[in-house]
Amino acid sequence: MIQITFIMKKQCDINRPNCRTFNKHLPLSMKKYIGFFLKYRKAVILAPALVIIDVACEIVQPDLMSKIVDNGVMHKDLHYILQTGGLMLFLSIVAIAANVGNIYYSSHASVGFASELRKGLFDKIQAFSFSNLDKFSSASLTTRITNDVNILQQVIMMSLRLLIRAPLMMLFAVVIAININSGLAVIIAVAIPVLAIAIYIILSRGLPYFEKMQKRLDQVNRVIQENLVNVRVVKSFVREDFEMKKFGYTNDDLREMAVKASGLVVLIMPVMQLVMNISIVAIIWFGGNKIISGAFQVGQLMSFITYITQILMSLMMLSMTIMTFSRAEASSERILEVLNTEVDIVDSTLAKEKKLVVTMGKVEFKNVYFKYHAQGEEYVLKNISLVVNPGETIAILGATGSAKSTLVQLIPRLYDVSAGQILVDDTDVRDYTLFNLRSSVKLVLQQNQLFSGTIKQNLKWGNIEATDDEIIAAAKDAQAHDFILSFPKQYETILGQSGVNVSGGQKQRLCIARAILKKPAILIMDDSTSAVDIATEAKIRASFKKHLKGTTIFIIAQRVSSILAADKIILLDNGEIIGEGTHDELLKTNTVYQEIYASQQLQTEAL
Repeated sequence: MIQITFIMKKQCDINRPNCRTFNKHLPLSMKKYIGFFLKYRKAVILAPALVIIDVACEIVQPDLMSKIVDNGVMHKDLHYILQTGGLMLFLSIVAIAANVGNIYYSSHASVGFASELRKGLFDKIQAFSFSNLDKFSSASLTTRITNDVNILQQVIMMSLRLLIRAPLMMLFAVVIAININSGLAVIIAVAIPVLAIAIYIILSRGLPYFEKMQKRLDQVNRVIQENLVNVRVVKSFVREDFEMKKFGYTNDDLREMAVKASGLVVLIMPVMQLVMNISIVAIIWFGGNKIISGAFQVGQLMSFITYITQILMSLMMLSMTIMTFSRAEASSERILEVLNTEVDIVDSTLAKEKKLVVTMGKVEFKNVYFKYHAQGEEYVLKNISLVVNPGETIAILGATGSAKSTLVQLIPRLYDVSAGQILVDDTDVRDYTLFNLRSSVKLVLQQNQLFSGTIKQNLKWGNIEATDDEIIAAAKDAQAHDFILSFPKQYETILGQSGVNVSGGQKQRLCIARAILKKPAILIMDDSTSAVDIATEAKIRASFKKHLKGTTIFIIAQRVSSILAADKIILLDNGEIIGEGTHDELLKTNTVYQEIYASQQLQTEAL
């Protein structure tokens, strides 16, 4: 059966003795899921309790009916009929009330569990480092946090409604049926193993298909997500037909896998109906002969058939639950893969104790090596040693793939070094809390991302406490103020998803304004002015010198003209520093830099 459980504990404080003892006796998967139910433990307790009441009321009904037939009808005892019938009516009302209560509490618990689990997954993903995120595609994470969680929600709901009801009903019905007539009960002893074996064979063959279904669903979501993000490119290149065919292929793969999985699982129902019908026919045949011989009463046969039906129906409900569990096992494994992923960049104990804050912005690389995975790959950065003093502007130049972006992403610990050290203000970056370090290091990435909301809301990502005057000043420094004023609603202009209603250059300037709004100790510009004209870029640089005097600035650029005024230029090639100095120094001593400068000069002259 699926490893998940619907008794809860993830956020339980393991420092408490009772929680620690409790954890020792729980499987790992149970420990992961249990906390997501803590807020709904009342519903989790009441739902099964109401099931027990419902089953207790329902299981005696056939016996009472047989007594009405054999004792009331046969003896024409109206008082007995009314008295027993009244008891049946009362028990029916209690059973209905208990069933309604079970439906309410099971829904409350399952929906609440799914909500908490989605939140837990989202929180875990937010804590992931870049290297953690590299292991999962965004489409896969989307599927896990939506579809996979919904499947577990269905399992919880079915479990609280059927997983307790079906075994209890079957157990009580078997005991009562044996008590009525042990000879006829032999039919049950044959039917139950046959059904159990059939269900096991079908589900064991179907489970691998369910796992493949979820992977196919990942692919469908990936194609949809990719198409929606790049829909303007698709339309501009008139590639709608190609995209529709690509989606059709992935969608057909999902359909074929779903058909294979459901094709096996639907066999459970006809097999159960066949066994049930054969069992009832056999009971009627042998029971009828017993009635004819006087060894059995009509009411007893009626109740026996009802109990046999209850037993087989319970098996059917149990098989449906197991079937849902089988599919959910694949979803559970995918969710646990996320929850069990160890976040590899976290605050150290020393960092939490010291709570150091970056003040100056000095950066030093000491024999830094880096590779994306611990084994099986070459280092993308090799033996990087570099000192950047507070307030300096450092430019990093190199061919595509020379690891320029990777180098600067190590400073705020978006990745951790594989070997060596990075010091900020003469302190290892690992000795800062992530919050304090990243609050002082602002990074404008190559892919500029804006969020749905107003321009002001996007800018305040840089500093939530920023005043309107500070926001305007930052926008002016980033040369964004003038185009913002050109919009009818100005700073209250609503940006579409990812800022689709502004140009590439406007988006870059908004991202720059967002980054400098807090006046960070270290500002990293990762090719973030590539869509801005040279004159505007020069104004941005000039504003930095005027208003960010104490800020250490790293500039990754493709244009030499963007870095002429840098205090130091670092030339990277294949992850190694092959040149270091000012523009004039490199132009005199470094042949690679001379070639880059000359080629760009020729391009400029040609234009």
